[in-house]
Amino acid sequence: MRAERPAYFERGHLPRLIPSVADTNREERALSIFLSSLMSVHEFRQVMLQSLGLRTGKRATLEAWVEVVFKNTPDKDKSDPKRRPDGALIVRTGKKEWRALIEAKIGNDEVGEEQLTSYIKKAKEHNFDAVITITNQFTAIPDHHPVPLTKRVTKGIDLYHWSWTYALTQAELLLQSDGIEDTDQHYILSEVVEYFDDKNSGKSGFTSMNKEWKDLVQKCLKGSTLNKSSPEVVNTVSSWHQEQRELCLKLWTLVNQRAEIKLPRAHKNDPNKRLSDDCEQLAKEKILTTSIQIPNAASVLEVRADLTPRYITCSMRIDAPKDKVSSTARLNWLLRQLPNKLDDHFFIKANRQGRAAESEQPINALRENPKLIEADNSSSAPTSFDVYYQLDLAGKFQGNRVFIEQLEQAVPYFYDNVGQHLRAWVAPPPKVRKKQVQDPEEKEAHRIDKNEEKEPSLSADSVTF
Repeated sequence: MRAERPAYFERGHLPRLIPSVADTNREERALSIFLSSLMSVHEFRQVMLQSLGLRTGKRATLEAWVEVVFKNTPDKDKSDPKRRPDGALIVRTGKKEWRALIEAKIGNDEVGEEQLTSYIKKAKEHNFDAVITITNQFTAIPDHHPVPLTKRVTKGIDLYHWSWTYALTQAELLLQSDGIEDTDQHYILSEVVEYFDDKNSGKSGFTSMNKEWKDLVQKCLKGSTLNKSSPEVVNTVSSWHQEQRELCLKLWTLVNQRAEIKLPRAHKNDPNKRLSDDCEQLAKEKILTTSIQIPNAASVLEVRADLTPRYITCSMRIDAPKDKVSSTARLNWLLRQLPNKLDDHFFIKANRQGRAAESEQPINALRENPKLIEADNSSSAPTSFDVYYQLDLAGKFQGNRVFIEQLEQAVPYFYDNVGQHLRAWVAPPPKVRKKQVQDPEEKEAHRIDKNEEKEPSLSADSVTF
């Protein structure tokens, strides 16, 4: 059953999953597909609306409209895309109704302060509850907006922002966690993700760290204290979260299989906790980290950016073989897996139990002398190895774009040279004890012979009739 257009709209139509619009009108196409997916996939709209603080049960309904024009709109505004909202959302829960105007941009286009202020004014005039913008600009959480407005302007209206990447990430998390019950809805959302992953959709990738990045790195170099709640820390972590997805896409292209960010369950279920925990880690340890899972790889690929020494490190941990006793034997097992020609930025670190010291050396040095892996304070053999690639960026580290460029080169480079060659140790099958194993047929014949020897012979005198 098709929804009836609300009485306060003079124009507007329902979004379509496959919109018939001109090829040049990518913005309308992107918004139509996105809003249609919200209407089609129950779990997706739940996640997206929950990010705005709206809890919706199965009885709640969502209505979406695109290219809306309010009644009594001046003629000059009706034909000007910059003077009319791109869409609207209407959520009905029982007798309650929640309404939001939507403004969407693709590519490098951004919503300006003047345009946003005019939409807030329209929302107030028509008793709407919120204004939502959707662009390629990234924010930490939806109620953080990239356009700073005073509370006087936004009073009475909630202002939210979704980046296209944020929406796409939520969709991918649902698909990865099998969070969609209906197979048809699962298929619809997977196709929507495929569309937005294409560069022609207008969703652009992440190319630069936040504007506070350079100053933050300088503070770390000086040993200054960082406030986990400060905009510089929050925006840096937000940028890092977006870059994590870009790294997965780079690896996905490299191996032709889906690479995924490995998140703790608490972070999967609560993006705000993920942001808060990562901000705390950055403030305390001055590092940014992520874990990437690649199908059938020997282990998770860990990526770390150290802001004080200005290093980028990519690593994978492999358990040492338990069927080998000495440190050098275990190390040689690992070295045999790796290419002979590696540059001097590749290292191996041996991890040992208890208080035994870790030991690490360049891979090239260990090939010449495996005994370098021995620990100074212990003769115990390593229990695991970290194979890692470390890049000292020095002054380049603080460059907003250069940092991203170097990072997106380093991660695929590490996996190409090392990651794809690593194999996890598998315990060999147990061996038969040193004892002759008899052929089953011979064993049966031997048993019959023995039984015949034991059977007594019968004489004529012993037979009674």
